[in-house]
Amino acid sequence: MKKTPLVLSVLLFSLAGLGAAETNSLTPQEKSAGWELLFDGKSLDGWKASENQGSFTVQDGCLVVNGKRSHLFYVGPVRAHDFNNFEIQLEIMTFPKANSGVYIHTAWQETGWPDKGYEIQVNNSHTDPKRTAGLYDIKDNLEAVAKDNEWFTMKIKVDGKRIITSVNDRVIEDYTEAAKPERIPSHAERLLTHGTFALQGHDPGSKVMYRNIKVRALP
Repeated sequence: MKKTPLVLSVLLFSLAGLGAAETNSLTPQEKSAGWELLFDGKSLDGWKASENQGSFTVQDGCLVVNGKRSHLFYVGPVRAHDFNNFEIQLEIMTFPKANSGVYIHTAWQETGWPDKGYEIQVNNSHTDPKRTAGLYDIKDNLEAVAKDNEWFTMKIKVDGKRIITSVNDRVIEDYTEAAKPERIPSHAERLLTHGTFALQGHDPGSKVMYRNIKVRALP
């Protein structure tokens, strides 16, 4: 077996350490721009799961969602977990037949699908045809804009009554809420007001990983 030179081994180790340090962290430029981390990559500190708490774990710097229906709400100290205008950015990897979502302007709920706020869909291959970055049941996206088994970046921006979603810097939805939006009874509170974030655990056959979850408050 050919041995790797000592200098090269040290360099590879250093680069590996650098990559690990960059995950779930902020650069000086991001900090100066107002970005704040919501997930430390080590624990679920600042987050609280509803009903089936075992659906959320932390593995190798990733927040892993896999199990029975549950929702993980951000209850941490950043902005006292109450956001109005903001940008949130998440790195996501879905696995085949995965279904998840990122709720915005929502509130803690012990059971069931969250009533308050919007769900931004995370789904590239589930039997539900509503795909990633759509505003679930409000302005759905029916095109797969990312692939399973690959990391992609999703951004959500809320500015007043406007929601913009993007995947890998490609805008997917640009929606402005009407003054009196029409909603079915089960979605009566699917409105822009203010609130926290939640990640969705959909079903036992669905596995999704999140990392580098960061937010920036806007005026």
